[in-house]
Amino acid sequence: MMSDWLHNLPLAWMALAVFGFTYLTAALIHIFVMVLAKGERAHAFKAVSPGVLSPLGILFALFVAFTASQVWNDTERANTAVAHEASALCTVLFLAVSFPGEPQAQMSALIRRYVEEAANREWPLMARENAALPITPKPLAEALGGRLP
Repeated sequence: MMSDWLHNLPLAWMALAVFGFTYLTAALIHIFVMVLAKGERAHAFKAVSPGVLSPLGILFALFVAFTASQVWNDTERANTAVAHEASALCTVLFLAVSFPGEPQAQMSALIRRYVEEAANREWPLMARENAALPITPKPLAEALGGRLP
C-alpha cells in the first residue's frame, strides 16, 4: 500500500511528515490566496473575517482527537489480546509440568513451534494486511490431540 511507508516510520518521523505536509499545504493555500487577492478582487478577500479560522481550528482539533482516540483504543485492544494469549500459553506450560516426561516435552515443543510460527509468519502477514489465518493454528490443534479443525 501507498501509506505503508508512513505507518512504518518511527513516531517522531511520522509527526514530522504529517506536520510538514500540513505546513506545505497551508503555505500553498496562502500563496494561492495572495495571488487571487491582488487587484480588483482584494475587497472580496477582506470581507472574510479572520474569526472564521477559530471554528475551523476547533474542527481540525476534534478530528485529530477522535482519530487519535480510535488509534489508541485499537492499540489497547491489540495489546490486551496479545497479553491474554501470552498468559494462556504460560498457563499451559505451567500446567504441562504436572505431566513430566514425554507429554511435557511434546507440549513445550508444540507451544514453541506455535510461537515461532506466529512471530515469523503470521505477524508479518498481518502487518502487510494479507493474512488468511486458520481458525485454530495447527500446532495448537496438535497440542489438543487433533480434536479441532
